[in-house]
Amino acid sequence: MQMSSVRNPVADLRELGIENVSNLFYQLSPEELAEQTIARKQGVITDTGALAINTGTFTGRSPKDKFIVKDAITTDTVNWNDFNIPISEAHFDRLYRKITGYFAGKDVWVRDCYACADADFRINIKVISELPWASLFAYNMFLRPTEEELEYMHTDWTVIQAPGCLADPATDGTRQGNFSVVNFSKKVIIIGGSAYTGEIKKGIFTILNYVLPHDKNVLSMHCSANQGKDGDTAIFFGLSGTGKTTLSADPARKLIGDDEHGWTSNGVFNFEGGCYAKCIDLSEEKEPQIWRAVRRGALLENIKFFPGTSTVNFADGSITENTRVSYPLHYIDNALEPSIGGIPKNIFFLTCDAYGVLPPVSKLTPGQAMYQFISGYTAKVAGTEAGVTEPKSTFSACFGAPFLPLHPAQYAQMLGERMRKYKVNVWLINTGWTGGAYGTGNRIKLAYTRAMISAALKGELDNATFHPHPVFGFAIPAACPGVPDQILDPRNTWEDKAAYDEKAKDLANQFIRNFEKYAAAAEPEILAAAPKI
Repeated sequence: MQMSSVRNPVADLRELGIENVSNLFYQLSPEELAEQTIARKQGVITDTGALAINTGTFTGRSPKDKFIVKDAITTDTVNWNDFNIPISEAHFDRLYRKITGYFAGKDVWVRDCYACADADFRINIKVISELPWASLFAYNMFLRPTEEELEYMHTDWTVIQAPGCLADPATDGTRQGNFSVVNFSKKVIIIGGSAYTGEIKKGIFTILNYVLPHDKNVLSMHCSANQGKDGDTAIFFGLSGTGKTTLSADPARKLIGDDEHGWTSNGVFNFEGGCYAKCIDLSEEKEPQIWRAVRRGALLENIKFFPGTSTVNFADGSITENTRVSYPLHYIDNALEPSIGGIPKNIFFLTCDAYGVLPPVSKLTPGQAMYQFISGYTAKVAGTEAGVTEPKSTFSACFGAPFLPLHPAQYAQMLGERMRKYKVNVWLINTGWTGGAYGTGNRIKLAYTRAMISAALKGELDNATFHPHPVFGFAIPAACPGVPDQILDPRNTWEDKAAYDEKAKDLANQFIRNFEKYAAAAEPEILAAAPKI
């Protein structure tokens, strides 16, 4: 058996039930992992030095195949629904034996890493996979311990990923061959049948969304965060494709992180050690920091090349619209390390409105902010989930329902307390359509969105003249530096004003219907923030 690195992890694997592997590769460097991927013909090197791979059948998450073991810990605490699907302890045990037994006679890659930049909340993670590039993904995305730390690290959570290991739905309690199962009692996540690396990342995010709020009084958030030169922190909530990564990568501000954070009594900290950016239509002009991060050590997923070259054609979405690149946080020039910021001064709710109804920038009252946070309206952008090929409106509580094991009201209550205590400004930013719905209107220009956010951060909208949206009540500024006045009120951008009014009424009705399931637990201030038809 071939061994790598100073520690001997064989005993660790044996304790987990993984034995008789062919070669065990522990804590390899990004260069070694890239070399092994190339040698196994699982990937190629691009002209910028990044490693490009294909994740196979699954190019996005499969939320209908994600399970949580229903046991003494979770039965009465998890909010069981279409995202938090229960599976029995017996079925987990069967799948666990299957996936650990699967590694016999195979090469295995093991990486020790951790989540949570704030040492008070650090969770040590062991990631085990049958693919070298999955280990590279773990290196890029999680925080990286020093050699000294490795000598005494105790594993808190284990992730076992085996894309070649398939479940039998008839006996394993799954929907189909692929599965992702979280066991809070055993602190194990098992992933089989899918090589999509995002399942590893979101598995850890799911457990943090339980442990931190439930046990530590830390608000876990699906958001990006950055910090200005004066130390002011801003956070950006939004689902995949709404601009969290793009808009938080601001050359004028230090990046704290692009996707997952915790809010403590002292400030905000990043869960991760890297970024996982969408790269469809990536260009140096639009997203220079992400563009420059696509270099040696970065991992590109499901991209295509210009014919006969090793140059990536970022406009090609023929494999999936959900093309991705992962890279360590320090690949962003102005990343803040350690990735910990102060109490937020501004919160941005990012939505990709496929109807073209919502204003590109508006200010929210505390009641409106809570209503919008609980609603979590956006459009599912093509490719982020299996089966989604074009934008489709959806409501995702707290802008992250698929990853929230607890009831949305628990996260909303924690956010509400913090917003009021620290008097945070809350803005709704529509990065979606203007001048009509999807198919008729156009996507709001990224340059305009950046200008709106910059104006809010600099306080340039503090003394602006505002008027309320007639249906949603949001405060719309009459002017914003760097943005044409006529696009600020979405109704003005529609040729057919009656058609806009009808579409606004339709979207308002969707909000009202969606909120019915939360109304009983909502405060009067939140209920009063509902759209008015």
